[in-house]
Amino acid sequence: MAMLRWAYTDDLELSGDDVFLINLMKLANRFQLHLLRERCEKGVMSSVNVRNCIRFYQTAEELDATTLMNYCGEIIASHWDDLRKEDFSTMDAQLLYKMIKSKTEYPLHKAIKVEREDVVFLYLIEMDAQLPGKLNELDNNGDLALDLALSKKLESIATTLVNNKADVDMVDQSGWSLLHKAIQRGDEFASTFLIRHSAQVNAATVGAVETPLHLVCSFSPKKHSDEVMAGMAHIAEALLKAGANPNMQNSKGRTPLHEAVVSGNEPVFNQLLQCKQLDLELKDHEGSTALWLALQYITVASDPSVNPFEDEAPVVNGTSFDENSFAARLIQRGSNPDAPDSNGNCLMQRAAITGSEAAAIFLATHGAKVNHTNKWVSLSALIRNTLPVTFEKNQGVSLQSPLHLAIIHNHPDVVSVILEQKANALHATNNLQIIPDFSLKDSMDQTVLGLALWTGMHTIAAQLLGSGAAINDTMSDGQTLLHMAIKRQDSKSALFLLEHQADINVRTQEGQTALQLAISNQLPLVVDAICTRGADMSVVDEKGDPPLWLALENGLEDIASTLVRHGCDATCWSSGPGGCHQTLLHRAIDENNEFTGCFLIRSGCDVNSPRRPGPNGEGDEEARDGQSPLHLAASWGLEEVAQCLLEFGANVNAQDSEGRAPIHVAISNQQSVIIQLLISHPEIRLNVRDRQGMTPFACAMTHKNNKAAEAILKREPGAAEQVDNKGRNFLHVAVQNSDIESVLFLISVQANVNSRVQDSAKLSPLHLAVQAGSEIIVRNLLLAGAKVNELTKHRQTGLHLAAQQDLSTICSVLIENGVDFAAVDENGNNALHLAVMQGRLNNVRALLTESNIDAEAYNLRFGQSPMHVLGQYGKENAAAIFELFLECMPEYPLDKPDNEGNTVLLLAYMKGNANLCRAIVRAGARLGVTNNQGINIFNYQVATKQLLFRLLDMLSKEPPWCDGSNCFECMTKFGVTTRKHHCRHCGRLLCHKCSIKEIPIIKFDLNKPVRVCDICFDVLTLGGVS
Repeated sequence: MAMLRWAYTDDLELSGDDVFLINLMKLANRFQLHLLRERCEKGVMSSVNVRNCIRFYQTAEELDATTLMNYCGEIIASHWDDLRKEDFSTMDAQLLYKMIKSKTEYPLHKAIKVEREDVVFLYLIEMDAQLPGKLNELDNNGDLALDLALSKKLESIATTLVNNKADVDMVDQSGWSLLHKAIQRGDEFASTFLIRHSAQVNAATVGAVETPLHLVCSFSPKKHSDEVMAGMAHIAEALLKAGANPNMQNSKGRTPLHEAVVSGNEPVFNQLLQCKQLDLELKDHEGSTALWLALQYITVASDPSVNPFEDEAPVVNGTSFDENSFAARLIQRGSNPDAPDSNGNCLMQRAAITGSEAAAIFLATHGAKVNHTNKWVSLSALIRNTLPVTFEKNQGVSLQSPLHLAIIHNHPDVVSVILEQKANALHATNNLQIIPDFSLKDSMDQTVLGLALWTGMHTIAAQLLGSGAAINDTMSDGQTLLHMAIKRQDSKSALFLLEHQADINVRTQEGQTALQLAISNQLPLVVDAICTRGADMSVVDEKGDPPLWLALENGLEDIASTLVRHGCDATCWSSGPGGCHQTLLHRAIDENNEFTGCFLIRSGCDVNSPRRPGPNGEGDEEARDGQSPLHLAASWGLEEVAQCLLEFGANVNAQDSEGRAPIHVAISNQQSVIIQLLISHPEIRLNVRDRQGMTPFACAMTHKNNKAAEAILKREPGAAEQVDNKGRNFLHVAVQNSDIESVLFLISVQANVNSRVQDSAKLSPLHLAVQAGSEIIVRNLLLAGAKVNELTKHRQTGLHLAAQQDLSTICSVLIENGVDFAAVDENGNNALHLAVMQGRLNNVRALLTESNIDAEAYNLRFGQSPMHVLGQYGKENAAAIFELFLECMPEYPLDKPDNEGNTVLLLAYMKGNANLCRAIVRAGARLGVTNNQGINIFNYQVATKQLLFRLLDMLSKEPPWCDGSNCFECMTKFGVTTRKHHCRHCGRLLCHKCSIKEIPIIKFDLNKPVRVCDICFDVLTLGGVS
């Protein structure tokens, strides 16, 4: 009717329920009434919500109602995680699978969550090629598909997944396997399923290293229901049947049995006890077995009102363990009641230490050994100290006389009666009286006198002594009462015994005297009393230590003072390193014990004697080094000891076997405080030398200790001018070593910068600095006032010395500071002569360009200028030096001869310096100049004339003509009949006979034949080939 009404009136009533609208929409769809269907869709959309959107989506999909389907799809997408499995229960599998794939990245996980096995099958069919990898994927929450199925107890789906090779041992991001997670949430179904399908039962978690069996055992009945605890027992049984190892240990070293005991998990505990492979003696990292953990908790299994395992509730004294307790059942199963921990303490000892009386009694009644000994102490002593309820003070002691009992129970009247009985018996006339024996000992080896002392009954003890008790009786271990009183640190009893003349010379079985015992037990009053009674204070212990050292080593100054006051030898020679003899002071210093050292010094010990060889010459270097205590203190830096030694008269100038005084040693070891103490001493001698001839100042300079050197100079101003065996003072040595730091220091303390070395050379510091090639030292010496023109014994300045070495920078510094560059040495050489002689190009440049030095000056020996010296001594760089000369002095007289008539060209030619010769010829020098011996480059005897021919061949212009009175070739004297001619090629003066050949010289633009000598003719015709 609604459809007919709409068809005729276009009126549609939308107030009906959603079922009516769905049916109307289906009918409109059947008759293809699209407008009606659209209006129905809009009407239905107003009814869509989260709970029915799935149903409407399915209907829209059947009717191909796109608008409604899209609308429902948007709601589904917005509330996907809020949809329940019931919402999908009626949906077609294919449609649901399609929807799930479009809405989530993990369709399998969602299909399991909505519990649709048919959708799971569709997924498996579609993903068959990617199995089993897809089955082992983690979703966004880190969950596995199999874990989801098991957590929802969907056994069929879980079985399907496993059959399709889902990994039952797959771990999540935390390293937990499916079995770990199932047990953690108390899921018996999932756990048994996994165990049944061969999950690894011994797999351990990451970090805590807990196996599934550990997790099962950690469930506590206090935190979980009985149903859960029963389920854990079933899981434990299944694990053990599947081969779970009950002895695996977690990160704390605990086994599942440890965990079951700690958590009080009795059902699982019972399962473990039935396992034959169970190791009851495994210990955790604290050294505890499961039995010890069981003893730590109250167990009253028969009382259901008492929770047997409160969280770590300690055992309270008085609580007992019944036979149903964990501890008792572990003992029955075979657990060792004497198991030791890492320190060797058995369970009984640990119970005694913790004051667990009930645990101790339980162990004792179950066969634990009460005489067990750990690494330090007997168990019986521990139990007597910690279990007063069980062990009375008199329990277990036998062989006691009535007098013993009277003293123990503090009955002085009974003691008096017994003492009177002894007195009466001693004066009786008959022999029938029984005389009490005071020397009887009980089973603890105690006499009545000892018992009286240890119980504080000193009045009774005095009565016993008055009645004849022996004060020096020894126990079975060799100790007297005095020894025992001292060991007990019972000063009152020890003083009582000393007042009653106890023997102070009796030794213990270990060889200790009463004095040594009193010192080691820190009893100053007892020590004083023993010393007053004349004890031998030189007796040494098993280590060879005297009583005074024993006191000082333990910091017992009051006892040490008591010993010294009673005359103890503070020096005390004894065996030292390597068998040498040393005093206590030597030993204290060697051990860096300043407290002991200062005490010994103040007590009057020997402060000067060095160590010495033993009786038979024993001892290594220490026995013969001759070092006094002050030397040793300076070496080790013991400032307090050094000051104390100086205060008490130690010899500040004592020298050891190497001749070193304490100040030498202090400086060598950089002990600044001790250095100041020694320098400040009024009697110190700062000029003392060691075997190497070094004074304290020299030692300070050697070790670069400027503070010490400055302090010495304040006390001894002339110390810096002291010279060594080579005549050098400290400034000389510092300059020679290029030690700028020391040089600056010496300059700062006003050292004489012009003092000369006291040897044959007599060099000044500036000369030494130049020789060392140190520009910075040269500059600082000049700034400090060094004389720049000081001469050596050869009359050379610093500039001469620098010019001979490759020290152009220093040459410049000296020139800048006004050095006399014109000064000549004993041979008449100025600095330029020497620079040229040594081939120092840079020095020559500095001298020529930075000063007005006379480059044409002649020396005394041969009357040579620097240029002559260049020709005679020229090195490989002679040509470069020559070019530098011409560059600075273009008009330099190259043909000027020396005293022998040699020009620079002739000297260079005679030395065979071809490069220099070529440079000189290019500069236009005359070739034919002859010296005083008639030698020139043409007649000088050489192996080959090749150089001469090349020099002639390289002439590019007509050279200057030579003049003279003789022919340069045949030496014929010119006269009226013999006319002068010149070779137009080389410029030599020749006679007619020696210049008869003529040839044009094209290179000189002489196109007509001109006179030439025979040699030049050959050169011009043969081309410079000899």
